[in-house]
Amino acid sequence: MDSPRRDNIVETSATDPFGPGEDWRTAVLTHDQIVHDDQPAKRKVIQRARGITEKLGEWRFTVSEKLHAMDLAPDLAENIGSGRWFRGAGTLAILSAVSLALWPDFAPLEAAPAMQVDDGVRDEFRSQMILPLALGADSGRHMGATPSVIELESAPERPQLDLLATLARGDSFKRMLQRAGVGSGDASRVNELISRAINLSDIESGTQVDITLGRRPERGAARPLDSLNFRARFDLALEIARVDGNLSLKRIPITVDDTPLRIRGTVGNSLYRSARAAGAPASAVQQFLKTLGDQVDMSRSVSPTDTFDIIVAHRRAATGERQAGKLLYAGIDRAGVSKIQLMRWGSDGRFYEASGVGEQRSGLVAPVPGPISSRFGMRRHPILGYRRMHSGMDFRARHGTPIVAVTDGRVVGAGRMGGCGNAVRLNHGGGMETRYCHMSRMAVRRGQSVRRGQVIGYVGSTGLSTGPHLHYEMYRGGRAVNPATVKFVTRAQLSGEELRKFRSALAALKTVEAGEAFADIEPDVPVDAEPVREIDKLEQPKPVG
Repeated sequence: MDSPRRDNIVETSATDPFGPGEDWRTAVLTHDQIVHDDQPAKRKVIQRARGITEKLGEWRFTVSEKLHAMDLAPDLAENIGSGRWFRGAGTLAILSAVSLALWPDFAPLEAAPAMQVDDGVRDEFRSQMILPLALGADSGRHMGATPSVIELESAPERPQLDLLATLARGDSFKRMLQRAGVGSGDASRVNELISRAINLSDIESGTQVDITLGRRPERGAARPLDSLNFRARFDLALEIARVDGNLSLKRIPITVDDTPLRIRGTVGNSLYRSARAAGAPASAVQQFLKTLGDQVDMSRSVSPTDTFDIIVAHRRAATGERQAGKLLYAGIDRAGVSKIQLMRWGSDGRFYEASGVGEQRSGLVAPVPGPISSRFGMRRHPILGYRRMHSGMDFRARHGTPIVAVTDGRVVGAGRMGGCGNAVRLNHGGGMETRYCHMSRMAVRRGQSVRRGQVIGYVGSTGLSTGPHLHYEMYRGGRAVNPATVKFVTRAQLSGEELRKFRSALAALKTVEAGEAFADIEPDVPVDAEPVREIDKLEQPKPVG
């Protein structure tokens, strides 16, 4: 390697790496800038930069140091009012002026030259709008409406309007018609015509009425009623039509067969499933099981090989509709012999045995659905603090829980009764009475008759009570007894003429054959026939004799 020139090198030593009198500079050394000498001292030589990039970096470094020394942008929060501060403010003013001078211009750009739009071009544009698509065009060539189109003053109405209205619970027939759009005059006339044929209160809620309204006589007026028809009863349909401008009523009697529905079958593993599989309605099966359960012990009196016998009130119309009513007869046969025969009889709907005895056996019926918190006997009173006789049973229940009568009876007391608070006292006959205490509200009044399971009040905490519960007492001959030891037996006995009528009705009911209610109906009167009025007979021509 040739020896470098003396003015192009800087000698370094271990004690003074940058040479005497030199300012400290940051040196970036590469492998090519380090030159090794062959002298024994092994001095290192740093070669100066000669490339353009290196010279530009050295110049930039020198300029940055000079600008830093000038301090053109000092912190304006320091030394306010000094010469250094005014120099920084001047720099800020110059930079702000330059920024405003270079601010962009928001003047509108020059658009394309305007073209001449004539009617043809305007129609072409109109065909490309979204409006033609709404009018049914699929290619965009269907043009929208032009100023030549004259709009109608009002949209034409349909000449007839068919509606289906439903009579809601608690609603009147007239209000139902008015809500459907029938005018007040026509609604009043229809209401009058129907009331002549049937009591309006007998029309069941949920009845659907077919209504046909005609064209309005003038703008803003109500549509006139053209026709109306509905099923007023199971055996009667009514139709109202406008004839010569007036509304007239037409009665359409419907032939109905009231043959009871009798269903028989084997009990099997499940009486409910067997009866349902035999075709008995679910409501009738539930009544059947409840009736038998009130009279006999189902687990002991009914075996899988027995035959159940169910007779239900049943109606069927010539138009095809059917209605299943109450349970009329509940029986259990064993080996062809009737073991249990129960028939509904009387205005109260009680079931009686074939002998004319109505009997109901059951254990203690809980007056509320809750656990017993305190039983009959001596105990320490929670409020008075001393031991005394607890002449009843306490049932734990929430405030407002319904309280039911444990068996049939008559209300002999209903009101405030001292420490019992609001209480109801029932007389069940035979010297038996029950009392229900601490009620929040009573649902019966004195002198009223109640049935087993009927709600007589609601749980509360009135009187001497520490919280919501029911205190239930039972008396026999005026003396308190333990309710848990009493079983109720209610019995009604038929005798005399009433017993004879009962047995006759039972024998006639048992003559109904199973499935007889499904036989074809042979109506003796056409379905659309209408009775001839006496006044119409006067207008008929008399035969010439």
